[in-house]
Parts: sequence; C-alpha cells; structure tokens
Amino acid sequence: MLLAYASGRVFGERVGNGPAWVLALHGWGRSHHDFDEVLAPARDDGAPLDAVALDLPGFGATPPPPAAWGSPEYASTVAAVLDEMPGPVVVVGHSLGGRVAVHLASLRPERIAGLVLVAAPLARLGEARRAPRSYRAVRALARAGLVGEARLERARRRHGSADYRAATGTMRDVLVTVVAERYDDVLRSLSCPISLVWGELDDQTPVAVAEEIARLTGCGAPTVLSGVGHLVPTQAPAPLRAAIEALRPRALCR
Repeated sequence: MLLAYASGRVFGERVGNGPAWVLALHGWGRSHHDFDEVLAPARDDGAPLDAVALDLPGFGATPPPPAAWGSPEYASTVAAVLDEMPGPVVVVGHSLGGRVAVHLASLRPERIAGLVLVAAPLARLGEARRAPRSYRAVRALARAGLVGEARLERARRRHGSADYRAATGTMRDVLVTVVAERYDDVLRSLSCPISLVWGELDDQTPVAVAEEIARLTGCGAPTVLSGVGHLVPTQAPAPLRAAIEALRPRALCR
C-alpha cells in the first residue's frame, strides 16, 4: 500500500510492522517495487525488514520535480522522509538512488546508521566520453539558430543513451544534470559505515567504479556478485538484504 511522505511530495511503500530503520532508493527509470524481494521475500519464512521504499520524484507514483533537480535537491526532499522515521536509518541506494543517498548522508549525518551503495555511478574512470562530432555540430547550429528544435531532437534521439531517449520534459533535464555531477568531495566527507554491493556483469557501472568509491571513502572492498548485472535488487535480492542486515543499528539487533 502506497503512503505519502514529506508532506505529500513523495510516495512510497511501508514494509514491516516495527520501527522503520531501512530507507530504500531505486535507480533511474525504476520504482520502489525493485526492492520487493529484498525487503519482504515471498518465499522467506523470516520477518520482512522494517523499511520505507520510496518512489523518487519523477518515477512510480511520485510526480516529477518542478525543475531540473540534481541529486542534492533530491536529497533535500528525501531528508524530510528521514524526519518521519525513528532513530538512525540504513539507506540503500541503487544507481540514481546511490547518487541521492550520498548527498543525504552528507546533509543529515546524524540520521544515517549506514549506506549500502549498489551499482551507483559515483566515480568516473578516465575522461568522460564526448558526444559524437555530428551531434555536436547540430547542437552548435541549433544554438546559432540555424536549425530548428525538431532536427535537434532527432539528433538527440539518434545519439543519446536509452535513458535519455526515453526521458521527456523536466526528467530529461534532470538526467542531464545528474550525469554531469561529480561526487569525489562528498564521498570523502562521509563518516558513516558504507557497504558496496555490485554485479560482476554490470556494463553500466563497472566494478572498477566500486573500487574507486572504496578508495575515496576508505570503506571495505565491494561485495561483487557473480553472474549479476546492473539490476542487483531484482537479480540478487538475498545478498543485498544480507548487506543491509549487516548494518542494522545495534539498538535494533535481536
């Protein structure tokens, strides 16, 4: 059952019956349902984790943001959800959710018991890939007023990523904003326990990214899941759940 959080700005699902100590943040183009089998496995005899799994703005049941937000703006909105949860929280962030999670931990460190970062694109390996020359040429002509928006849009769709082609309106601007972000400084500032969970076959965010995050944060080596790709929450829910459980606040251990 979906509930409203942050004064109705964000929707999400409440799992479990005890005090919620897990906050789950999904990836780009996904929803809170990615964490269904992580938080409450259908075939598990154990109790579900006490958690809130959100639909981030622009995904699932939550409306898009009013402007081209970056991950700091997403984190500011999600911070209001922390205020509705008792005690320290373990935040699990997959992909886009990981971008938001690190800013959330920097913004509200006193409310964060730990981070589980999953296939999160928080470090760059070498130089960013430049757009093809043909696209850059069309973009330059558009800026000069020599070609129209329709031609520019055709070029965007031809050369953009699948996520870019699927996004429209404000969400396309959000995507451009977050892809351009750098996280080195915020990663170095984190003081909470951090666990990294990665798919061995992730071709969107390679394991080398996790290794660089480990270097920047000083956390332990990533847990690399054999035969798993980018969608760790749906492809390997059990090991992800184990990583969350390992960071359970001591006051809640039983």
